[in-house]
Amino acid sequence: MNDNDLEMDPVVYIVIGRVWKDEDTSPDAAITIHAFLTAPDDDDAVRKTLEALSSQGFTEAELDQIGVIDGEPDEPIYEGAYHDALSGNVAIVTLAD
Repeated sequence: MNDNDLEMDPVVYIVIGRVWKDEDTSPDAAITIHAFLTAPDDDDAVRKTLEALSSQGFTEAELDQIGVIDGEPDEPIYEGAYHDALSGNVAIVTLAD
């Protein structure tokens, strides 16, 4: 068996940031988001996140962190988002501050 025969799990990224629905909204009115998605690399993960946020009507975004999820999350709020990401979707979790 060579390395080409091994089936690799997709890489699930988490992108953390803040978004606004209106360009004129104050910085204090930001909505914190966690985006879960699969992508071949960091750059593609950021691009796909920004596209998904734009399609949901967010006009401004500041992305602060990006990382890779190592296995299914334990927190119930993230389980569905993780499975959506494995299905090829960009899952956006919004958090109230």
